[in-house]
Amino acid sequence: MNCLSRSFRAVWWALPTLLLGVAVAAEKSAPPLGLPAAPVPADNVMTPEKIVLGKQLYFDGRLSADNKVSCASCHDPAKGFSNGEQFATGVEGKKGGRSAPTVINTAYGTLQFWDGRAKTLEDQALGPIQNPIEMNMTLDAVIKKLNGIEGYKTQFKKVFGTDVTSDGIAKAIAAYERTVISGNAPYDKFKAGDTKALSEAAQRGQKLFFGKAHCSACHAGPNFSDNSFHNVGVGMGKKDFDKGRAEISKLSGDTGAFKTPTLREIAKSGPYFHDGSAKTLEEVVDHYAKGGTPNEWLDEEIFNIKIAPTEKADLVKFLTEGLSSSDYPDHKAPELPK
Repeated sequence: MNCLSRSFRAVWWALPTLLLGVAVAAEKSAPPLGLPAAPVPADNVMTPEKIVLGKQLYFDGRLSADNKVSCASCHDPAKGFSNGEQFATGVEGKKGGRSAPTVINTAYGTLQFWDGRAKTLEDQALGPIQNPIEMNMTLDAVIKKLNGIEGYKTQFKKVFGTDVTSDGIAKAIAAYERTVISGNAPYDKFKAGDTKALSEAAQRGQKLFFGKAHCSACHAGPNFSDNSFHNVGVGMGKKDFDKGRAEISKLSGDTGAFKTPTLREIAKSGPYFHDGSAKTLEEVVDHYAKGGTPNEWLDEEIFNIKIAPTEKADLVKFLTEGLSSSDYPDHKAPELPK
């Protein structure tokens, strides 16, 4: 299944969301260099009060059964909005089987999670809360807990005109996550005409990225993601490999396929791949250069590329230097309601 057909399926699955909510600009201010305005669903307009509330919920461990695990536990600003570990870790130290994808620029995604099972950020926000190996709460339980916190009850009244509800929780967290944006990277400045924005090594790496190395076949567009799903030969040597997107789409061609992650701020969000199996970007480049792990569902875009060690170094230089912004959203935990 080629990139075009997979991209079509990603858009097809996202159509209900796109049709039900007319996209509007996330903020009145201009988006960062290199990025368009982030889309916002019509039923969840951004307001400063909603974003503040969403940020508090995002950093609050009280959304979990043990009062310790928050969204930020696995999506930490200090770790590229991931967790710096191979797998996501939830209540009582329980670990899942996939890495924690970055929250950076998820505002531009049409489907969420590695397998695209959530159509919107609002849908995604409630998933970890209810997952028994993540936050291990029922929605009824978390609503009751938050309604018992006067500060939250007051804010929900102000923002939504109601007590705490699951819909309000989802909308507030999603509103905050739409502010986790990274653009204005050296690559963007170079593309805009600043010839000194990238080092010579990074410039060579950029040419490889968009040419010989074939990276832009899937890491396309301003967010360096086609928002589609691909089998790139990761983890396919295991007997009980993760079937990925196929578990959701029920399409055999999606077996072992996972969402293309953004490459913006990629230097900060390792380890890499859906199973966290690559500790460094050098390992990632090596994996693609050898054509991944052969399997019957391997994307045709994945094949052996003859690339010299110096070229690999230049490619990594572009990924780390070129796509890391000085405007990184280094958000700090806020004071929580009492």
